Amino acid sequence: MELFNIDKEKCDNDGICAIECPAHIIEMSDQGPVPAVGAKEICIQCGHCVAICPKGAFNLETLVPEDCLPIEKNLKLTTDQAEQFLRSRRSIRRYKEKAVPEKLFEKALHIACCAPTGSNKQPVQWLVVNKKQDVVKIGTHVIDWMRHVAKTLPKIALTLNMDILIAQWDQGIDRICRDAPQLVFAFCSDEFGSGAADCHTAMAYLELALPGIGLGSCWAGYVNYAAGQWPGLKKTLNLPDNHTCHGAMMVGYPKFKYFRAPKRNAPVIQYYN
Repeated sequence: MELFNIDKEKCDNDGICAIECPAHIIEMSDQGPVPAVGAKEICIQCGHCVAICPKGAFNLETLVPEDCLPIEKNLKLTTDQAEQFLRSRRSIRRYKEKAVPEKLFEKALHIACCAPTGSNKQPVQWLVVNKKQDVVKIGTHVIDWMRHVAKTLPKIALTLNMDILIAQWDQGIDRICRDAPQLVFAFCSDEFGSGAADCHTAMAYLELALPGIGLGSCWAGYVNYAAGQWPGLKKTLNLPDNHTCHGAMMVGYPKFKYFRAPKRNAPVIQYYN
């Protein structure tokens, strides 16, 4: 099959697809857009060509206009709406005792998978822990790791307040997983050089998508640290060989509602001269 084909009745030969192609593999001819030499081997399947064609004339071998989400002008955020959307995001650390429906959460994951990745490799994979007893089990592994660090590297443990977290855990206070009903891990194969950044970006998309469906989240930093260091937790997560976890997040229904967005430090800006 050809890399792409053009609906000649729709195409007006404006050349936008060729101009916008990040790999420069589309050339304009008398017959309209055509693949450059070696285009099929170079194409990263980003879909820019299909997405940018105003006439819907461009059909990539893996993507046609009908498969794309239409951009609705009436849904475009104003500057004020975008600011409120981004600034109103909060890290949620108190959750209702309510399970997260799989279908609802999968909707958010589908949105998160639209996050940009290096060369459009899309390497991010997800591990969802949606049973409370399993979340507690993971928290227990994290505390075991902390006890080990406190014993073998006490100065580091004190720097990370591990002594306080262990004591509170022993009192029944969970500051590791915050009594969340669900955890989600982002991981990918070690073969991808941009894997860590890709996972972080996808998780950022996920946490921004969740409030729109009534859910909240908080990055589980201690869980992620332990996932990369503690054999017991590594075994429990059972990720494929040569794959690394690059982020963990608590997810659930927020117990409380926020009414204002706190002020943050102004950006520190330097302009290159």
